[in-house]
Amino acid sequence: MSSNRLNRRQAVARLLENRGNALVVTGLGSSTYDVAAAGDDPRNFYLWGAMGGTAALALGLALAQPDVPVVAVTGDGEMLMGLGSFSTVGLAQPANLTIVVLDNGLYGETGAQQSHTATTDLAAAARACGIQDAAVVSTGAELERLAATVAAPGQGPRVRIVKIDVAENARLVPLREGAHAKVRFRQALGLSAE
Repeated sequence: MSSNRLNRRQAVARLLENRGNALVVTGLGSSTYDVAAAGDDPRNFYLWGAMGGTAALALGLALAQPDVPVVAVTGDGEMLMGLGSFSTVGLAQPANLTIVVLDNGLYGETGAQQSHTATTDLAAAARACGIQDAAVVSTGAELERLAATVAAPGQGPRVRIVKIDVAENARLVPLREGAHAKVRFRQALGLSAE
């Protein structure tokens, strides 16, 4: 950790270390690479190229699978793009949904320009949209508390803005074939492949 920011790859690995049967939806770019590096799993749904859609997709999944914990792992730039999904989550109040936003203050996929999280408090925005359990995670102790409950039932909806460093990690690119990813994920849910 440097400057009160956590190592992104280590933070994601720790969050998913004891994920139990949690379903994980990832955002564009680095959040996908970080989740894949923590261990590819058929219960991971890598959302390629749908910037701004991770929280909304995770919400739909949480509503469809109310007895299964759902964790969205996305970046600050993508969450800013899909900010309206906080309102829908706040209205729906799914108890099984946790949204983890990896906030390095940069738009990493487009050239590392400064993101608006320098002046936009995503946790406050989530609370304003009706998600009362929204907070910033910037210490190892706070990360440990989140990791201990990330897969616990009935904890949500909640949002955690994890302050991460700007280090570039090796890209571990998981499966990118959409049809196969869909079939694999549906089978992990015990559903037909169609």
